[in-house]
Amino acid sequence: MKKLAVFGAASVLACTGLAAWAQSAPDLPDTMVWTAYDVGSAGYAEASAIADAFGREYGTRVRIQPSGSGIGRLQPLLQGRADYAFLATEAFFLGEGAYDFATPEWGPTQLRAVAGRPAGITLIAAGDAGIATVEDARGKRIAFVAGNPSVNVKCEAILAFGGLTLDDVEVITFPTYAAAMSSMTRNEADATCTTPTTSQLYELAESPRGIAYAPLEPGNDAGWDQLLTVLPIMSPSDEDVAAGLPEGETAKMAAYRYPVITTTADKPADEVYAFIKALDETFDLYKDGTATMSRWSLDRSGKPAIDIPFHEGAIRYLTEKGIWTDEDQAWNDRRQARMDALVAAWDEFRAENAEMDEAAFSEAWMNRRNEVVASLD
Repeated sequence: MKKLAVFGAASVLACTGLAAWAQSAPDLPDTMVWTAYDVGSAGYAEASAIADAFGREYGTRVRIQPSGSGIGRLQPLLQGRADYAFLATEAFFLGEGAYDFATPEWGPTQLRAVAGRPAGITLIAAGDAGIATVEDARGKRIAFVAGNPSVNVKCEAILAFGGLTLDDVEVITFPTYAAAMSSMTRNEADATCTTPTTSQLYELAESPRGIAYAPLEPGNDAGWDQLLTVLPIMSPSDEDVAAGLPEGETAKMAAYRYPVITTTADKPADEVYAFIKALDETFDLYKDGTATMSRWSLDRSGKPAIDIPFHEGAIRYLTEKGIWTDEDQAWNDRRQARMDALVAAWDEFRAENAEMDEAAFSEAWMNRRNEVVASLD
């Protein structure tokens, strides 16, 4: 009888423990679809590691749709065919209706962030290209990506740091992100701008050409003023994880968020809450997936500044965890007010200028956008 009693007590405890786990486990769907950069990119590798952790911990099956263009990553999300998108700065551009999204078919769109890993970027060159500083890129071949303002405009901003414009370099446009990133190893380009942990850069570092990082020195006030005039979402950063960078050394780069886990504004708060809870609770399973994945800890990835406002479901979880502060909420309110103002201005502008040809429409909207942003400062 004693054995039976002990067994019964153990069974009760086990059942109680399972019930508590079931109650606290995130309520994730059985399947999800995410979009990300091309296979081989840092964004794809990180999305894959997180998806694997979700599968192992909760049994959720995730299908990742890779795309080399920002539009290719966004369309499935906006059309309801993807649940989340692991984006780069196209999240900011679409939220603002800027650059490739300053067209009648796009315009400012209410996107929301769940979390975003801090990342570094600079002008990354083949070691034999003679590019030790940004200024040295004059006349060199710079790899851009078709339909990808996230890469291209950051490169334009970084060139501005060195007092250069696109007219001062030879822009070579490649059809996909992967093709652009591997172009230096193939000697089809001399430099590009990207996060320094992309797999193609490790291949470049091991190739006969080698790799070099043009520094963005934080004390160069004129350079930073020129950079931020083009793209006002970056700041100075010391990067210690980069392809070919000797251990213990740092490279002077610009900081931004990549990837930014993005969803739509109408995504139910409970679903986003469950997603970020799962992201947090599986951290130990994926944190060593790449050299920079430890930066997904929510005390770093769940804080402003970021490209777009945080989703209310994410804010609820971050608040419960003691991560979200009054200052963070004030930032989010300002960012939301800016997005709301741009969406309202866009609705009025598009109605009044529907007969314009696309080029004139885009130019006029960008001017209107700048006026709206200036009025909010």
